[in-house]
Amino acid sequence: MGSHKRSRFIIGGVAAIVIAGGSYGIVSATTGSGSSSSSSSSAAGSSFTGQLGSGSGSNARSGPEPGGTIGTVSSTSTSGFTVTTVGSVQVTIDETSATTYENGASAASATAVTTGQRVLILGTDDDKTITAAQVILNPPASNSSTASQVIPYQEGTSGSTKTAGTIPSNYTQGQGTIVTGTDADEATEAALTAYPGGVVDRVVSIGNGDYEVHNIGVNWPHHIFVNSDFQVIGAGD
Repeated sequence: MGSHKRSRFIIGGVAAIVIAGGSYGIVSATTGSGSSSSSSSSAAGSSFTGQLGSGSGSNARSGPEPGGTIGTVSSTSTSGFTVTTVGSVQVTIDETSATTYENGASAASATAVTTGQRVLILGTDDDKTITAAQVILNPPASNSSTASQVIPYQEGTSGSTKTAGTIPSNYTQGQGTIVTGTDADEATEAALTAYPGGVVDRVVSIGNGDYEVHNIGVNWPHHIFVNSDFQVIGAGD
């Protein structure tokens, strides 16, 4: 999906840059409507599993849904490979005859996936196993101003209550419609590029062209918000 608008989010300021032939939008923290950044706090001792789940409400998963992850290849096999995220989440990647590979603007092959390589995976997520539709080799590094905000999963520690950027005013947790196809892939890619460390297990349309990308396996952020141009506009617990 070389045409993806791989997006990044930086708190404050508006800019656009071009890297390796792709357009990377950077959206101001004040873009759109809703709440802005608030202070961070987390409560030790609370129960939070950080595992993938079906959730509740109208956007609950009934089975595997489009998602993905980003991380470093930790092992390979004849049927796929494993990825370790910067949040230390171990994800199994299943390859199929339909899996495609991309390195920059060029097509690649399965043999290009080697241990120690950074990859972004787009596909169908089932718990901590992703059936890969696309493997993007050597994706651009995440912006430090957003990546450093990710709180890795720690057992017995609750998620942070902070928010970053803009939470769409029409967002209600648990509501919305799960989306598939190119929209789900582009929203997943944008969210993972801005906030690496977890696993996306679904993408939800919340109206007005905005998406909520559900991020699991970290204590924060669990909800990453992407606009219709596939630019990250905010994140929350």
